[in-house]
Amino acid sequence: MKAAFLQGMNTERAARRACVLVTDLAHGAQRLVLADAIAADPLHVEIETALRMGKSGMIEHDTGRFFLTVQAPPLRIVVVGAVHVSQALASMAHLLGHRVIVVDPRTAFASKDRFPDADLLAQWPDEALPVVGIDRYTAFVALTHDPKIDDPGLLAALKSDCFYIGALGSRKTHAKRLERLGAAGVSADRLARIHAPIGLDIGAVSPAEIALSILAEITAAQRKKPEGSAGL
Repeated sequence: MKAAFLQGMNTERAARRACVLVTDLAHGAQRLVLADAIAADPLHVEIETALRMGKSGMIEHDTGRFFLTVQAPPLRIVVVGAVHVSQALASMAHLLGHRVIVVDPRTAFASKDRFPDADLLAQWPDEALPVVGIDRYTAFVALTHDPKIDDPGLLAALKSDCFYIGALGSRKTHAKRLERLGAAGVSADRLARIHAPIGLDIGAVSPAEIALSILAEITAAQRKKPEGSAGL
């Protein structure tokens, strides 16, 4: 690998941006494909698939055989609300290798005893989230049922390019939420990004089951190609 490619990959890693090193197995030629150049690459379909799966490997293409060295930022889950569902979600996400950041200004809830597998920020979301930085490899989850806490977090997430946004609550609760966020100036297209009621419909009842349904929906959003989408 050329030093320039290694330096480029290190730069993208530090900035939490994806990139793929493409190696032509017949000739040894290499090129580094950055995230904003994927759509223009001849192997864009294969590169996009490899990035969604987060796996390096050999691919066959009409133009030859190539090895794709995938470098994708580790997935993060930002959770607003240090509640029972969050506790179960943090433990399960830890097993999956995801970093979980729990944001809740209520210090009685946001304690290390309750969240040994998560990073805790005992702050209001509008204070914490600009520091955290929500990017396209971040999933955002609002779980408090308290608009004073959830809504500022949702507003920040809706302004970002995070790949998943979910909010706990019934359809009736979500309808009221949409009214509030719409009144705050959020467009209908952006509001449609919110998964609510949150999680896959598996008939979840307990906090652990709800957490499981949320993680399943996040995984689907991460791994599956969106319908009608030509890219990630």
